[in-house]
Amino acid sequence: MFENEHTVRRFMAEKAEGQFHDRYERALEQVRTEFGRKYAMIIGGREVRTPATTSHVSPIDTRIVLGHLPVGSASHVKQAVAAAKKAFESWSRTNYQERVQICRSAADIMSQRKFELAAWISYENGKNRYEAIADVDEAIDFLRYYSEEMERNNGFETVMKSAQPNEKSRSVMKPYGVWGVIAPFNFPAAILVGMSTGAIITGNTVVVKPSSNTPIIACKFAEVFKQAGLPDGVFNLVIGPGGKVGGELVSNKDVSGIVFTGSRDVGYGMAQEFSKTRPKPLIAELGGKNPAIVTETADIGKAVDGVLKAAFGYSGQKCSACSRVYVHKKVKDEFVKRLVEKTRDLPVGNPLDPNTFVGPLANEDAYKKYQRYAKMADRDGKVLVGGSAIKDGELKHGYYVQPMIVTGLPKKHRLFKEELFVPILCVAHYEKFDDAIKLANESDYGLTAGIFSGKQEEIKEFLDCIEAGVVYVNRQASATTGAMVGCQPFGGWKSSGTTGRGTGGPHYLTQFMREQSQTIIVE
Repeated sequence: MFENEHTVRRFMAEKAEGQFHDRYERALEQVRTEFGRKYAMIIGGREVRTPATTSHVSPIDTRIVLGHLPVGSASHVKQAVAAAKKAFESWSRTNYQERVQICRSAADIMSQRKFELAAWISYENGKNRYEAIADVDEAIDFLRYYSEEMERNNGFETVMKSAQPNEKSRSVMKPYGVWGVIAPFNFPAAILVGMSTGAIITGNTVVVKPSSNTPIIACKFAEVFKQAGLPDGVFNLVIGPGGKVGGELVSNKDVSGIVFTGSRDVGYGMAQEFSKTRPKPLIAELGGKNPAIVTETADIGKAVDGVLKAAFGYSGQKCSACSRVYVHKKVKDEFVKRLVEKTRDLPVGNPLDPNTFVGPLANEDAYKKYQRYAKMADRDGKVLVGGSAIKDGELKHGYYVQPMIVTGLPKKHRLFKEELFVPILCVAHYEKFDDAIKLANESDYGLTAGIFSGKQEEIKEFLDCIEAGVVYVNRQASATTGAMVGCQPFGGWKSSGTTGRGTGGPHYLTQFMREQSQTIIVE
């Protein structure tokens, strides 16, 4: 039976937190010995390099050069698609049990290397050790959960009724072909591996374009899949700018499907271009503007903790991050006071420090965007805490900012409407519960949402009326983030997604396949 990896929980349960930190520290030492290495793309099982390379630096400290990466082009994508198309001929006919065996082997290898992989994530995108390990855990979970789903569904082959006495019919789900996998920076293990596994385990082949912020961890996963026995050409990795590499994936006629996690605007443009000549499957998760509601009967302590973790975990750089809160006017002052106090005490700093909760933003664009939003918030509302970039000591060499809470903004202000992807939380009050639901739903997005209430009638109305794909009630661990594979399928409604079927859930894999009805006449 599938079980979540839960690394931190297991160490804590065994009272071995010291061992957890020791292993992470040793992994950091190992990773540092590899700084400055030159990396290659993987096309058809071969390492492909380019004359020009780009130096890849860490958001923790931009003086640290993590490695030198090739600069892929549309030509490299075409080569990778051709390799994937050729590999599809045999991979699509490989029985699902063999595909499952390879994916489980990859999960075992990742589990053995999890601290090394987590250390790379910390250096590449600035996650603290707990969130970096959780990222790798989720990647492992996807491999194992989807393997179990393939077995549970008998490879998605179903015996049907016979229309005639001499007929035998069955429904067989078959792969499409080559899939483009376009991954984000914020979950460079979980999302990249999860999307790739969804395509691969169902018999498709992939061309993967990782985020330019996290290419090295993608190279590590290419090594893992090769070590696990994945045939050449099934997993191809092309590193390069989104316009050229992603653009070619979307326009290439031999790409049968795209799976993408990123911004709404990019996703919408991609959808229009990809199906220009004929309808083709595009599985996209397109962000969120996730609300939490705090009612007058809420446990304020739990609500403060849940909102704090959801808003400022990984510096607000999660598509599920809580970025707006609607609080009943009777409890707003107490809630805000306690939330501001706890936010002010959050440890902000180098994510390699075990005490750090809020690390750096992932890149310079996010760093500048935060500062623009902070000025806007100060102009149009009241900033209660945060609002500044941190430029003291060693932190001046990275992209560090203060978690920020703003109140007093008009409820239709752009900071209440736009996905920010930085640690900024907007707070407003409401009087009637119906108004809170209306405000929560007054968004183009519909990814996650949370409520804190002591009234069952309010909870039921929230569950009946909220327009979001992933919802949580009275969840102190996090108001809107932290979905677990096999427990909480993760997918958005409205502008947050294109299919309405969540990752890590029972309906995800069928999106990578098409149905064939097979009828055989029995003489």
